[in-house]
Amino acid sequence: MNAQTEPVEASAEQAQAAIAEEFAFFGDWTERYQYLIDLGRRLAPLPESLKVDQYKVTGCQSQVWLVPSGNAQRMDFAAASDSSIVSGLIALLLRVYSGRPAAEVLATEPRFIEAIGLAKHLSPTRSNGLASMLAKVKQYAREVEG
Repeated sequence: MNAQTEPVEASAEQAQAAIAEEFAFFGDWTERYQYLIDLGRRLAPLPESLKVDQYKVTGCQSQVWLVPSGNAQRMDFAAASDSSIVSGLIALLLRVYSGRPAAEVLATEPRFIEAIGLAKHLSPTRSNGLASMLAKVKQYAREVEG
């Protein structure tokens, strides 16, 4: 179950570099936020049957569900949010972490957040939510890696 609609780069690092390149095309944060919203709109819809407490990410102001699948060799994630900007953040996280081995998920720091300036432009509650989503991705990777 791979909810990404963007091309899958060969590694998480290549995905982060591609994200940084894409965001560099936009001159201001109004355009970058619009791009984030557009990315979120392209997420595959998450079935209502998966929008349950088991997959809910705590620590997010908006509602976020993150559903793992796969194993230590290849982890995939599907996710959804009721916020358009948060959906865009999810799309970026999925692009970096979905379709990767658990060891790569655990070893990959989300450098794209700083590289595209997100760290400076997200509200504290969105920053906390992004940190919570990232922590959940890493938790799922630790669980399958055993």
